[in-house]
Amino acid sequence: MNKTELIEHIAKHADISKAAATRALEAVIGGVKTTLKKGGTVSLVGFGTFAVGKRAKRTGRNPRTGEAITIKAAKVPKFRPGKGLKDALN
Repeated sequence: MNKTELIEHIAKHADISKAAATRALEAVIGGVKTTLKKGGTVSLVGFGTFAVGKRAKRTGRNPRTGEAITIKAAKVPKFRPGKGLKDALN
């Protein structure tokens, strides 16, 4: 499912227009991004938790030349599924 299909799904099941569904989805995504940018977490009970993880600086290889390169430390988004989501899949 891509973003357009998700918007259509939201519009159909919430009985709202596609424009309203688009705004709602964008607001949710924006809220998650803003919270993660500030270092917080977003917990949706029954669905899961979005959080920020830290990836340490490490050494990698250039696939073309085989030369060793340094990959700098980075913050990465992480998602941990909740019990409700896990149960729905099994």
